[in-house]
Amino acid sequence: MHPIQKKVLMLISDHPLVDISIRQIGLLIGVEHPQMIKHHIEQLEKKGLAKYNKIERKLISLQDKNVNSDLLTLPVYGSASCGQASAFADNYVEGYVKISRSLLKKTQDIIVLEASGDSMNAAKINDQHTIEDGDYVVVDTAYKSPRNGDYIVSIIDNMANIKKFILDADNHQVVLLPESTKNHSPIFLGENELDSYSVCGKVLQVIKRPKY
Repeated sequence: MHPIQKKVLMLISDHPLVDISIRQIGLLIGVEHPQMIKHHIEQLEKKGLAKYNKIERKLISLQDKNVNSDLLTLPVYGSASCGQASAFADNYVEGYVKISRSLLKKTQDIIVLEASGDSMNAAKINDQHTIEDGDYVVVDTAYKSPRNGDYIVSIIDNMANIKKFILDADNHQVVLLPESTKNHSPIFLGENELDSYSVCGKVLQVIKRPKY
């Protein structure tokens, strides 16, 4: 089987991905050309392994007829630092996690990052969850204009980090604030540094790693 077809099957992993275009499928598996994705999905359809509904934009695996549409398969794009900006944001899908639809109010433009570090272990995402090392963080990548108090993933010099966003207009700076039981310094970005800074998205929720 062609490697692209294997990646497509791994992506859906026996469950459908709803509201996803051919181009988005390509981005998730690292293939830039939509026509190439379309070709290999057609090959999977001929083999009876998968089917793509163009109207509903739903990709379904036919390997398991008992498809569970209550689960979403979300891409994991590596890690983001809960400390100084020390994790590389390379836009490469490292794997996938399955999440119940009932846990997400929004399902489009969503990615998952693995938290690294302890600078956000006192945060309260949705007034509930902290962000511990190894937790999965669900991010809305369409959210590019944060408000004061938002928890965001930002990119500084190609490095990803998770912090609380503060716009300090009086001092013409952005402050990325840690919330931790440990001693971590904020990241201060003045006007001259904003060219190397971008917002990747807003943290929607945290999927806690079980403690054994």
